[in-house]
Amino acid sequence: MFMPSTFKCAIAASFVSLASAKLTGCAKTFALTITNIYENGDTSFHYDYCENLHDGRGITAGIAGFCTGTGDAWQVVQQYHKLTGGNDAFSSMDKALAKYAENSSDSTKGLGKFCKVWEKLGTTDSRFKHAQDMLRDQLYFDPSQKLADDAGLKLSISQAQMYDTGIEHGTWPDKDGLPTLINETSASFTSDASGDSGSTLNINGHQVDEIVWLKKFISVREDHLIHPREPENQGGNYWAQTIYRTKSYTYAINKREYVWSNAVTILDNDGKPVLLTCASADSCPSNGRRRRR
Repeated sequence: MFMPSTFKCAIAASFVSLASAKLTGCAKTFALTITNIYENGDTSFHYDYCENLHDGRGITAGIAGFCTGTGDAWQVVQQYHKLTGGNDAFSSMDKALAKYAENSSDSTKGLGKFCKVWEKLGTTDSRFKHAQDMLRDQLYFDPSQKLADDAGLKLSISQAQMYDTGIEHGTWPDKDGLPTLINETSASFTSDASGDSGSTLNINGHQVDEIVWLKKFISVREDHLIHPREPENQGGNYWAQTIYRTKSYTYAINKREYVWSNAVTILDNDGKPVLLTCASADSCPSNGRRRRR
């Protein structure tokens, strides 16, 4: 059972000209924070988070849900080694981490102290936090925005949805990956599709309103959440439980919050509205719910 939300943030709306739409500055902060709500249950960045969800991905940890079974947790540790000179509290676990990353194994044998080390460094060591930030951008944020740009997406809400999808589904072209979802979405358009977003995409030679495209993308993503194609995404039925991630974006779409400037309203994991502003994006209280992915 999910824990109830204690968010008390108010509702607000923000809509600015399309010319200012770019996922940098406040808009990027909002995208990172919204995904952080889904991943951690609050707006704080939990560098110290570490837990075995028994979802087929080994131990899940850090600000982007890095996993020992998918290899990105090992990449964070390797980046941290570069900053420490390679002799730190993770060093004794390198062999196991490298093996599980190579084999995509969810085994935690030899990682008995992993969470204890991760939690301590995530709280006390700025180098470890920096390593997580670097890998988040390198593996997820930057690739997701490149894919968004390749698709012609210009609206903050679309670009942010690409980032959130990249975090959960991965930015690589497997059967559930972000590139696959983008391709499936675009392939569904066989004629022009008008809308009111002010942004038009050229999809297969057809003129498609960006929000119309985004709504279809969300539908495609929901289908993959409920019916993951990749075996590693089927463990524990966790993906089906994260459908609130897409419902929250649908809420913002219905409020026509397409371009983000000084504020945006999103739903938390229990479906309650949350106001984010640049000044307060990291100040809302925790609702206690951990990630489900």
